[in-house]
Amino acid sequence: MQQSESEISSSLAEERSDREEVAENEPLYEDAGEDDPSEPEPTVHPSELAKPKPRGPPTHVVKDPQYGDLDGVGVIFGNVGTTNFHSRLIGDIDKMEYVMVKHQHDGWTLGQIVDVERKTDLTLEKAKRISDGGTVDIDEIVIAKVDILGYRDDRNLLQVNRTPFKAGDTIFRAKDELIKNVIGLKEGTPTGAYLGLLFGHNIRVEVDINSMVQKHVCILAKTGGGKSFLCGDLIEELMKHEVTVLVIDPHGEYGAMRDTGSKPKGARDFKIEPRGFADQILEFATDTTANPKAKPLKFTLGNIEARDLLALTQIKNGKTFLTSLRKAIDSVKSVKKDYGLRDIIAILESEEDSNNNSLIAELEYLDEVKIFAPQGTKIDELVVKGKMTIINLRGTPPDIAELIVNRIASALFELRKLGKVPPMMLVCEEAHNWCPQQGLSASSKILRTIAAEGRKFGLGLTIISQRAAKIDKNVLSQCNTQMILKVTNPNDLKAITNSLEGIAEGMDDEIQRLPIGVALIVGGNIQNPLFIEVRPRESRHGGESVEIIPTR
Repeated sequence: MQQSESEISSSLAEERSDREEVAENEPLYEDAGEDDPSEPEPTVHPSELAKPKPRGPPTHVVKDPQYGDLDGVGVIFGNVGTTNFHSRLIGDIDKMEYVMVKHQHDGWTLGQIVDVERKTDLTLEKAKRISDGGTVDIDEIVIAKVDILGYRDDRNLLQVNRTPFKAGDTIFRAKDELIKNVIGLKEGTPTGAYLGLLFGHNIRVEVDINSMVQKHVCILAKTGGGKSFLCGDLIEELMKHEVTVLVIDPHGEYGAMRDTGSKPKGARDFKIEPRGFADQILEFATDTTANPKAKPLKFTLGNIEARDLLALTQIKNGKTFLTSLRKAIDSVKSVKKDYGLRDIIAILESEEDSNNNSLIAELEYLDEVKIFAPQGTKIDELVVKGKMTIINLRGTPPDIAELIVNRIASALFELRKLGKVPPMMLVCEEAHNWCPQQGLSASSKILRTIAAEGRKFGLGLTIISQRAAKIDKNVLSQCNTQMILKVTNPNDLKAITNSLEGIAEGMDDEIQRLPIGVALIVGGNIQNPLFIEVRPRESRHGGESVEIIPTR
């Protein structure tokens, strides 16, 4: 258990008198020296007295034969467990940073600071004295809670300690070599997708592509949180590894990946060089006027049932017209192998039944969308091994877009089971539209099926959304690789923590406070949640917000 308040207060009162004695009696450290007490204290404005004093460079350093100079940042105190402990901090280190401590049996072990608290003896009376312009001495200690992540044994297996650490042991700022070894981060692997650098470190974070395709991915963030940007990074890595990708693109953003991106700005060197992927991108759209770089996307009516066709219309009581429509389709099929909506409409008009007028009007609306044609787009045109195919739905009515997602996802699943298309990743932007938690979309059933069974056949699924609470939980819970950027909506946070594996208790607070450009990644080959700084794009990002008032 943690020390009581009285014990902490007592240690605060003794802090100053004991500080020099601790430094002298600790042979582990190299003393960096203290200020000369004979020098007069500088005059400080009262408003500055309550501010935390800035920490200087490391003052406790030990030399280790394996890791070299180690910066001591804390001392273990109180009751100590095997999974966590508390440390009184003596160095400058932040929450969520990694520390290392030497176990008496298991050697160097990795931990992570999960909470930091500053204990002071500043009372209300003393605070009033400061506000009145007086001077007050404030004694304080900073306490951190550390969770143990584990160590690697002689067989290089990740293990957890079975006996607790010793009170009084020093914790050190973790070295990159130990972090990579314990967490299992490998750089430059044949199946690694480089997505960024470990937050606060120059360690590349690469997510295993096989794990992502086999176990599905979700990318979640609030609007403007960077989910499409991160997805672009992921797709770039898939294309560089010649993985087949098909993207459901509701807003026409991903075609920009043909173009070379801009040179990365900022002090961080992510080792990224701008490039475009025009030679690996295919694009199809129902509206080629709004999307001139895309090829026309067409479907045949040969495999669509009368019930499915009625579902695309605004007719509420479809049963009334089901028999008439089914007879019209059968009549056309008897004389034509390839037929379109105009052929079905002509049969209905020839019957001169006024009851069919509403049905004819709805079919004429569908015909104007021009997604049905006697000769449709062939699947081997849509899916090409090693290429990315964009299904650009910009300008497509929502009900038609649902049909397109349903038809394409169904075809990919059936053909992948037969081995007629290569193993691939299906990426669904705005996934809450295609597999909603409440209500049904035409594509809900097939996306549930792919989420549950696609891994068996090498059909991976990536879902992207700003509303985690609105995504079908059956789909969300099947995504074992999670990439979470900043999320603030309470319902979305609850959906994330309830549906996703590997998100620890209390992690929702960290998700709310994530800086833009930092993502929490867990799953696949990454067993522990990692905060990464998302790398810059190599290609151009097509999802920038439009400025209402130009800033330049």
